[in-house]
Amino acid sequence: MAKCEFCNKEVAFGIKVSHSHRRSNRTWKPNVKRVKAIVNGSPKRVYACTRCLRSGKVTRAI
Repeated sequence: MAKCEFCNKEVAFGIKVSHSHRRSNRTWKPNVKRVKAIVNGSPKRVYACTRCLRSGKVTRAI
Protein backbone atom coordinates (compact mmCIF):
# COMPACT_ATOMS: atom_id res chain seq x y z
CA MET A 1 0.00 0.00 0.00
CA ALA A 2 2.76 2.48 0.83
CA LYS A 3 3.70 3.06 -2.81
CA CYS A 4 2.99 6.00 -5.11
CA GLU A 5 1.44 4.89 -8.40
CA PHE A 6 2.92 7.85 -10.30
CA CYS A 7 6.58 8.00 -9.24
CA ASN A 8 6.88 4.47 -7.72
CA LYS A 9 8.18 5.85 -4.43
CA GLU A 10 7.98 3.07 -1.84
CA VAL A 11 9.25 1.98 1.56
CA ALA A 12 12.98 2.56 2.12
CA PHE A 13 15.07 0.56 4.58
CA GLY A 14 18.00 1.69 6.66
CA ILE A 15 19.65 1.52 10.06
CA LYS A 16 18.64 3.56 13.11
CA VAL A 17 21.69 4.64 15.11
CA SER A 18 21.20 5.73 18.71
CA HIS A 19 23.35 8.19 20.64
CA SER A 20 25.38 5.28 22.07
CA HIS A 21 25.75 4.00 18.47
CA ARG A 22 23.56 0.92 18.93
CA ARG A 23 22.21 -0.01 15.51
CA SER A 24 18.82 -1.45 14.60
CA ASN A 25 16.81 -1.73 11.41
CA ARG A 26 14.12 0.80 10.53
CA THR A 27 11.89 1.84 7.65
CA TRP A 28 10.95 5.14 6.05
CA LYS A 29 7.44 5.21 4.58
CA PRO A 30 6.45 7.76 1.93
CA ASN A 31 3.64 10.19 2.69
CA VAL A 32 1.02 8.47 0.52
CA LYS A 33 -2.61 9.61 0.27
CA ARG A 34 -5.58 7.83 -1.31
CA VAL A 35 -7.02 10.30 -3.81
CA LYS A 36 -9.52 10.29 -6.65
CA ALA A 37 -7.56 11.09 -9.82
CA ILE A 38 -8.03 10.98 -13.57
CA VAL A 39 -6.24 7.88 -14.92
CA ASN A 40 -6.54 7.05 -18.64
CA GLY A 41 -9.46 9.45 -19.00
CA SER A 42 -11.61 8.08 -16.19
CA PRO A 43 -11.73 8.85 -12.45
CA LYS A 44 -10.13 6.22 -10.25
CA ARG A 45 -9.03 5.90 -6.61
CA VAL A 46 -5.23 5.70 -6.50
CA TYR A 47 -2.42 6.10 -3.99
CA ALA A 48 -0.26 9.16 -4.65
CA CYS A 49 2.55 10.68 -2.61
CA THR A 50 2.20 14.28 -1.52
CA ARG A 51 5.19 15.31 -3.64
CA CYS A 52 3.33 14.24 -6.81
CA LEU A 53 0.13 15.91 -5.61
CA ARG A 54 1.95 19.16 -4.93
CA SER A 55 3.98 19.22 -8.16
CA GLY A 56 0.95 18.65 -10.38
CA LYS A 57 1.75 15.16 -11.69
CA VAL A 58 -1.69 14.05 -10.50
CA THR A 59 -4.87 15.53 -12.01
CA ARG A 60 -7.53 15.36 -9.32
CA ALA A 61 -11.08 14.28 -10.12
CA ILE A 62 -13.92 16.07 -8.40
